[in-house]
Amino acid sequence: MSLEFLWYIPNTVEPGHRGDDTTSGWGSIEYSTELARTAEDHGWGGALIGTGWGRPDTFTVATALAARTTTFKPLIAIRPGYWQPAHFASAAATLDQLTRGRVLVNIVSGLDNLAAYGDTRIDPAQRYARTQEFLHLVRRLWTEEDVTFKGEHFQVTGSTVAPRPYGTDERPHPTLYFGGASEAAQRVSAAEADVQLFWGEPLDGLAERIDRLKTLSEQVGRRHKPLEFGLRITTLVRDTTEEAWRDAEAKVAKMAASAGETTWTGNRRTAVGQQRLFDLAERGEVLDTCLYTTPGKYGGGGAGTTWLVGSADDVATALHNYRKLGITHFVLSDTPYKQEISRIGDHLLPKLREPVT
Repeated sequence: MSLEFLWYIPNTVEPGHRGDDTTSGWGSIEYSTELARTAEDHGWGGALIGTGWGRPDTFTVATALAARTTTFKPLIAIRPGYWQPAHFASAAATLDQLTRGRVLVNIVSGLDNLAAYGDTRIDPAQRYARTQEFLHLVRRLWTEEDVTFKGEHFQVTGSTVAPRPYGTDERPHPTLYFGGASEAAQRVSAAEADVQLFWGEPLDGLAERIDRLKTLSEQVGRRHKPLEFGLRITTLVRDTTEEAWRDAEAKVAKMAASAGETTWTGNRRTAVGQQRLFDLAERGEVLDTCLYTTPGKYGGGGAGTTWLVGSADDVATALHNYRKLGITHFVLSDTPYKQEISRIGDHLLPKLREPVT
């Protein structure tokens, strides 16, 4: 099974994202292009592009970056409710053809400023049911002609997408990533996602979740190729272990000094996966070999709640242990984004491409 190594582009007009002290360029095509080209030049397959109301439109940014790069694959975060499935299937298939198969898709069900763009689905059960319909219908529109579907949330009649996605033997359409730790979210992944994307939990927790998802895949009668698994996490890498931990602790001290002034706007109080990360601090400050849980105490959220900290060898060993669980997709990042794209790309990625022993 092939490995995928992606970076992260925050896609926000506000400076200071996760402590990045870059003061200019945020939200501009010049800055985002610079990040994408730097990723391309330093071994990354592409990057996850963040989404949220009040930020640049993710699909538009992804299209612009794809036009300004040659191998860069945008992992485009999109929300059912913001998009209708037929509209999205057509837009994504068109971009996939224009880029010769470089589109990746991350489906997001978590809460956002729903009222601002007219989404009325607030109840989590309804949101996940809608997401499952969205994924099911998008797949059909990418692979079938004259599609008629009448679901609880979406309907189409006699719908054919043209052009089709840029399919290959290994990849008939853009890969569909999805995350979530609740029972409802896991059922969506087991039934319809291509990749379940996890945040940075310890190995034992992810091993249990992977086993659960494999069991659920059988229970829900999965009709697609086996579900794959990915990890989205912060990686703080330095020349030595000691230097890495010194810098990590300094970063956390700075976060503690401005606690509450976080730029992360996810549903930190209600998301099951986010709460799992917050609870890890009760087990210890450092779990497994180098999983740092303290950032979550001082405003770290999402992929910034836990960090892998150490030398390139330390972090590579930790990520190889995740590979042994079956994780093959990695979305890594640290700040300042531009500087760390190069550092981590040059020093960590070559080690990650080595065989797991």
